[in-house]
Amino acid sequence: MKNIFVIGAGLSTHVLIEYLLKHAEANNWQVTVGDINIEIAQKSLGESSRGAAIKFDVFNDAQLSDEIKKSDIVVSMLPARFHVLVAKKCLEFNKNLVTASYVSPEMLEMNKQAKEKGLLFLNEIGLDPGIDHMSAMQVIEKLKLKDAKITEFRSYTGGLIAPKYDNNPWNYKFTWNPRNVVVAGQATAKILKNGVFKYIPYHKLFERKDIFNVLNYGEFEGYANRDSLSYREAYGLQNVKTMIRGTLRRTGYCETWNIFVQLGLTDDTFIMENSKNLTNREFINSFLPYHETKSVEQKLCDYLNLKIDDYKLYRLRWLGIFDNTKTGIENATPAQILQKILENKWTLDKDDKDMIVMQHIFNYFINNNHYVLKSSTVVEGKKHTAMAVTVGTPAAIATKLILQGKIKLTGVQIPTIPEIYNPVMKELSEIGIKFVEEIILTN
Repeated sequence: MKNIFVIGAGLSTHVLIEYLLKHAEANNWQVTVGDINIEIAQKSLGESSRGAAIKFDVFNDAQLSDEIKKSDIVVSMLPARFHVLVAKKCLEFNKNLVTASYVSPEMLEMNKQAKEKGLLFLNEIGLDPGIDHMSAMQVIEKLKLKDAKITEFRSYTGGLIAPKYDNNPWNYKFTWNPRNVVVAGQATAKILKNGVFKYIPYHKLFERKDIFNVLNYGEFEGYANRDSLSYREAYGLQNVKTMIRGTLRRTGYCETWNIFVQLGLTDDTFIMENSKNLTNREFINSFLPYHETKSVEQKLCDYLNLKIDDYKLYRLRWLGIFDNTKTGIENATPAQILQKILENKWTLDKDDKDMIVMQHIFNYFINNNHYVLKSSTVVEGKKHTAMAVTVGTPAAIATKLILQGKIKLTGVQIPTIPEIYNPVMKELSEIGIKFVEEIILTN
């Protein structure tokens, strides 16, 4: 019997656990789920006899060692900053590791040791990163077989509310960790545009956006995220002239979110005085210039050169940003207060369904003919959220393939290798996560 140790039982992990338990009997697996909240871990297992739940603390070194020692493979669904703790123990006890998070510098430092021990530390095997890598690589592989010269690659992904349930002026609700949304983009975005390296600082990020139409779902806007440049080598696109990876939102979102950025409301580096007793109105007023007689709304308009009837101001009013409701959070940063205000309005209702939208855009030449290829998918939530399905399922499939000996790679890897992405994408296609290609000859 092989033992799978899943650390963390958050929303996306439920789909992963369900998948592993579904295949446990046929493959003779035992699935142990560890979480600081044992009730959540137990709930994720349902009635399966192949699962066990434990109360687990990743900072308990003895417990961490004991559980990893007993396992054949470890799947860490913890916040990204904790993966290194787990990875070090996996090195110590010779265990393979799977995560859905970006490869950190600390994780990459373990590459040599992992290879020497014949271990695979597979990262970025979720949605974004994950499905974005794998689906893009399938197109790149196909184009290279046609001797295509790829000159431009852009890739955007968004977790959004499904159209039927889109009932607010932001056209947005939280489908992922709210904190990640509030602090998104605070590192400088690095992109390549028409052969020129471009660096977009946080205070300009939401002003520089592109507009896209995706299948029959209408118009979206995308802004660059993180470091797009590092993926040129991973994708084999060292000679590409444009390389951008980014995030999708509905049109209008970015220009209003940028108000929070310009005011400093997304800052998570300092504690606000008397934060518990601040009202929402006092909170936003704290970041505006002083004036004896002007209202908070008017000061905001003057400061950011808005009109009082601007639709962006309507979005802010709808959030309750000008209300006299107390924040109630002690020793809070601006980002934490903003997050609470947003959670009051952007939390999914009981019957709401989310959707994932992803689009890759390739410009390439074959025999001097210029083509534009769009590869797109939209996944709407059903029994589970679309976010949970698209994050948890790829990690689960990869875990199965590793245990079955069908992925034999070693070292710190991401899923840009055919041995990983072809079988994972084949199985995703079988459950309905399919990409539609649109090709236009432009000359």
